[in-house]
Amino acid sequence: MTTLRALWGSTHPGPSVVVTVLAVALGIASGVEPWRVALLGVAVLCGQLSVGISNDVIDRDRDTAVGRTDKPLVRGDVSARTASIAAVGALVLSLLLSAAIGWGMLAAHAVALAAAWSYNAALKSTALSIAPFLVSFGIFPSLATLSAVPSQLAPPWAWIAGAALGAAVHLTNVLPDLDDDDRTGVRGLPHRLGPRVSVVIAAAAITAGAVAVLSGAAAAGALGAVSWVLFAGVVALAAATVVRVLVRRPERVVFRLVMASALVLAALLVASPGALR
Repeated sequence: MTTLRALWGSTHPGPSVVVTVLAVALGIASGVEPWRVALLGVAVLCGQLSVGISNDVIDRDRDTAVGRTDKPLVRGDVSARTASIAAVGALVLSLLLSAAIGWGMLAAHAVALAAAWSYNAALKSTALSIAPFLVSFGIFPSLATLSAVPSQLAPPWAWIAGAALGAAVHLTNVLPDLDDDDRTGVRGLPHRLGPRVSVVIAAAAITAGAVAVLSGAAAAGALGAVSWVLFAGVVALAAATVVRVLVRRPERVVFRLVMASALVLAALLVASPGALR
């Protein structure tokens, strides 16, 4: 149980759960059968677990150098070998579950996970650090539509909304760790832009994503009062991220505001039946 708790702590459980909830919400919005929605959720969760654990394994030496005792691998609660096996196992299970849904879902999920692993392995220290997020989140809505029968790719506006959200997630997730990253040689795009510029761009991306979702709902004839209320909620959260970083140092709460925006966007889609298809 101690090992399992340590592995769970290495998965970045908060974001992993949010992304899984998003996948389930998008599946419901796409009219996917309940058993397929459940399979989609488990497949996405396993994929996220693999990404989170692999990130901590790859960053173990850097985390140790800056004293990240909040990390189970740094504390020695679980060995790097065990964590590596768990990451690969979760990845394989995720792909097997995706294949059980359909070949289209498998291909799309494999691309998204390959992009995420490439960030962990190499791209996080380059100016292209945002690219894996654009790819993974851009393709993310299609995981739901490809799980439906018949399967199909998500419409273009959903790709735009997903990529915009991915950009916001990346630009805000690393902000609390900028100083530690500088000490260990990590210089991704947010490090080069600086915290305030990164948050302003992230807020603009969140707003652009909300506009894209709203346009999709309008095109599907599913735009109602609830849609406008949820849209206003996303815009308010985007504004809050900017205000927060202007009055205080970058903190984890900024990233949580972005994740909250993602959940509201998902709610907007669920409130717009048929939009994704």
